[in-house]
Amino acid sequence: MQPPQRIVSLQPSVTVTLRDLGLLGRLAACTKYCVDVCPEVKETGCAIVEDSWSANAFEILAAKPDLVIASVPYRMESLAEILKTGVPCLCLSPKSLADVYHDILHIARIVGSDQPGDAEARAQTLVQRMQDAVEAVRGTCAAIAKESSQLRKPLVYCEEWGKPLILSQHWVAELVEAAGGRFFGQPGQQVRQEEVAAADPDVVIAAWCGAGDRVPLPKIATRHGWAETKAVRNGRVYCINDEFLNTPASTLTDGLKAVAAAIWPESFTVEKGLRRIAEVKV
Repeated sequence: MQPPQRIVSLQPSVTVTLRDLGLLGRLAACTKYCVDVCPEVKETGCAIVEDSWSANAFEILAAKPDLVIASVPYRMESLAEILKTGVPCLCLSPKSLADVYHDILHIARIVGSDQPGDAEARAQTLVQRMQDAVEAVRGTCAAIAKESSQLRKPLVYCEEWGKPLILSQHWVAELVEAAGGRFFGQPGQQVRQEEVAAADPDVVIAAWCGAGDRVPLPKIATRHGWAETKAVRNGRVYCINDEFLNTPASTLTDGLKAVAAAIWPESFTVEKGLRRIAEVKV
């Protein structure tokens, strides 16, 4: 059976994975957010369509795909639009790092390549590289914590959205743990400002979906009760690029390095994706 030759990707994580597998040439269409995260897409000449949240059946069909790949977040209306096309669809919903690895392998097996097993071999190499990166940072951060003689791991508040406050996903909690921190709260759940203030986090990280690196850190620092937290008093309020924490693909390894640098600024430096608050006015 011939592998899909015209793929519509409705999420940046899917497009990044196709790029990593050397299969961008199969893209018939992707989203504007895919272009932001994976600028190589511009060279393919593929069409731009709505994403998994606002999918449009007409746009998808116009690309004449033989496979649609979508990923969270979904709306019922969007799922209906995707299914209405009648085009085979692979719908993903990763929650953990293990899910991310599984999805990369799953995409490779379904999309395939002209050479049997070639795409899957690339996927296995990619997953191993990601796993090795996580373990390398885990080991380095454990050594830093031991050398610093800290009695407890730094408490890290990570938010995916600012109004209402929504905590980052489970895989981000895993990255925080790998970087030697403690993740505040339940991943993916809403939380109140007062709860965060009461917890007194050591580090505040904001990675808002769709906001890139444009999170207004001074506004976050002046939320009710936050001025007295250790994070704000010590200037440990950060923005990490959206695609580094919210795109479940190989970009998470960049996110992990940024998280490590936020938790251990004296020991880690990163060249991209991390911005620290410059001034706090309370």
